[in-house]
Amino acid sequence: MSDLKKPAEGYSMEDTSQMLEDTLSIYTDKARAKREPHMSANDPDDSGCAIRSNRKTVPGVMSARGCAYAGAKGVVWGPIRDMVHVSHGPVGCGFYSWGTRRNLTSGTVGVDNFSPMMFTSDFQEHDIVYGGDRKLEKLCDEAHELFPLAKGISILSECPVGLIGDDINASAKQASAKLNMPVVPCNCEGFRGVSQSLGHHISNDTIRDYIIGTREFDGPESPYDIALIGDYNIGGDIWAAVKVLEEIGLNVKAQWTGDGQIEHIAATHKVKLNLIHCYRSMNYMCKVMEEKYGIPWLEFNFFGPTKIKESLRAIGECFDDTIKANVEKVIARYDAEMQAVIDEYRPRLEGKKVMVFVGGLRPRHTIGAYEDLGMEVVAAGYEFAHTDDYDRTYPEMAKGTLVFDDASEIELEKWVEHMKPDLVASGIKEKYVFQKSGIPFRQMHSWDYSGPYHAYEGFEIFARDIDMAINSPTWGLVKSPF
Repeated sequence: MSDLKKPAEGYSMEDTSQMLEDTLSIYTDKARAKREPHMSANDPDDSGCAIRSNRKTVPGVMSARGCAYAGAKGVVWGPIRDMVHVSHGPVGCGFYSWGTRRNLTSGTVGVDNFSPMMFTSDFQEHDIVYGGDRKLEKLCDEAHELFPLAKGISILSECPVGLIGDDINASAKQASAKLNMPVVPCNCEGFRGVSQSLGHHISNDTIRDYIIGTREFDGPESPYDIALIGDYNIGGDIWAAVKVLEEIGLNVKAQWTGDGQIEHIAATHKVKLNLIHCYRSMNYMCKVMEEKYGIPWLEFNFFGPTKIKESLRAIGECFDDTIKANVEKVIARYDAEMQAVIDEYRPRLEGKKVMVFVGGLRPRHTIGAYEDLGMEVVAAGYEFAHTDDYDRTYPEMAKGTLVFDDASEIELEKWVEHMKPDLVASGIKEKYVFQKSGIPFRQMHSWDYSGPYHAYEGFEIFARDIDMAINSPTWGLVKSPF
């Protein structure tokens, strides 16, 4: 491929392969055989670098993955703001999922915004023995009585519900008829599948079966009507993206699902283009709408000015000359502003090395943003990716760098010790391990309580946060292991 990146300075296929051999040597033969296909030196020219993914985690190995319930509640359904989302089962899972992702929402809490609230059926021993269907029925009645402006209810089942065999589909059907609103059952028990990825898929199925096509947008149609798919408004990301898309003349009619509204999602079959941000969580729904309603879709990346510019021009090609002209105007408007950000932060970040390990799209989507700041991503891995995610990642990585899947803590520690990155960008489970070791860290699952990082508005915040993480004088007070 002519556009492949140059080999990373100081890294070679041989060096990285030797590092992996040293890492695998800590395992028994059986564990080694399972883990070896999940890590490789990157070589986009050779299919031999292909990573095995979407497999069960080795029992006993600490994994950063979530479960199917987490994918359904925390990612797809939970950010829809005008619905009540019920965690059906014991209180623990519902409480943990309450606010762990920073899906920002607008509106008044308890009136037209219910995402910041936590609803649970609070299973007790009695419910495990005799079933929780009556409690669920009562919960739906109470939710409707307490919050009459809610536009629907989602029921997200936890592990015990699947184990005892509660029929939430029948309960939801009965409640929907009684309350005259969508009551959507989502059989997303945590033990299903190998990661939260199946929870995305199950949720997409329920949106397809219960929601899409049941409403239409108010007002006349426009050739510029689009939906923004797979953005969950972490730290306000979707607001930053919508701002840019509207500046080029597009009408964002539905948001999936960050700060989303169920009636807008239900009318998405009327848009002219679906723009997908998180390919892993929502590509399935884009394909469904393309097959059923003929709606084309396009993946885009709004992390860093280089990728924003590429994506805006690709979006413009889907529309007429008016939108194409607007794209160039918007790019020109922000170019000087983005260059000022780069001029401020690049001198302090030039040549710094980054290791990235997150879920969803970020291990590949954020590479361009780091590179805009003069940094180099020397290792990237996913918590719950599939083969097509890695197919999209190899060209973004330089030859000889490390790609990996579902890493354990000991593997990450071994790689960090060998590669000596200046920054680790990963999730909350890894954050304090590396910070206590004196290694700069950014929590890239929820932007470390900052954000947005998306679009032009977000790049300046991203650059500031990365600079603070790496160049903080506090690291002089902690001795690094290397």
